[in-house]
Amino acid sequence: MQTPSHKELLDAGCHFGHMKRKWNPKMSPYIFMERKGIHVIDLNRTIECLEKSAKALRQMAKSGKKILFVGTKKQGKDIVAEAAKSVGMPYVTDRWLGGMMTNFPTIRKSVRKMQSIQRMLNDGTLDNITKKERLVLSRKHQKLDRVFGGIAQLNRLPNALLVVDIHHEHLAVAEANKLGLKTVGVVDTNSDPDKVDFAIPANDDASKSISLVVNYLAAAIQEGLDDRQKAKEAKSSAPATEG
Repeated sequence: MQTPSHKELLDAGCHFGHMKRKWNPKMSPYIFMERKGIHVIDLNRTIECLEKSAKALRQMAKSGKKILFVGTKKQGKDIVAEAAKSVGMPYVTDRWLGGMMTNFPTIRKSVRKMQSIQRMLNDGTLDNITKKERLVLSRKHQKLDRVFGGIAQLNRLPNALLVVDIHHEHLAVAEANKLGLKTVGVVDTNSDPDKVDFAIPANDDASKSISLVVNYLAAAIQEGLDDRQKAKEAKSSAPATEG
């Protein structure tokens, strides 16, 4: 898996930070310069942090840990959802409901409700209800699916969160920190990098930048999953040792 080059990061606009007046001083180690009132992110640091984060995520996936992808911003939600699906990980891209992690049992109830409606709509249980009642249930299912569809298979708390724009997703980051979950975050110049375990300094507003970073990290997770599968196969094909 190739780390994105300086040119690829530049082409994706990863180096564009926020206006100087919006900056968080804790981001100063990651800022290369200021140009026309805009902070420019140091891409050497971006590459360094990308590699460190990818290594950590690969190890987590290899250990069988669940990584929850979080990105509800318009320009990143589809990218985040597709990347999460590609590696079979849960995701939240509609909105983060307060208590999604800290009140997980209640969230699971809503997921079960959504799955129950889905089953009834599919298995003929509701064949005798009126068209209007069916429409009401279908809409309810759609609404629940939009919010909870990405975590439908998440039966326990994830081990880590991969967050795009930690400033925007501050509720998710706060809940993860409260529960002691590992956090990897795309951090722009207006954010506090100390809020996450692995901060990746990069533009979190441009879809090209989000795509480059998230897909690189998803590839690292895939490598971890492949490592895990190979280890399982090696173990099952190994000759049994005599007692």
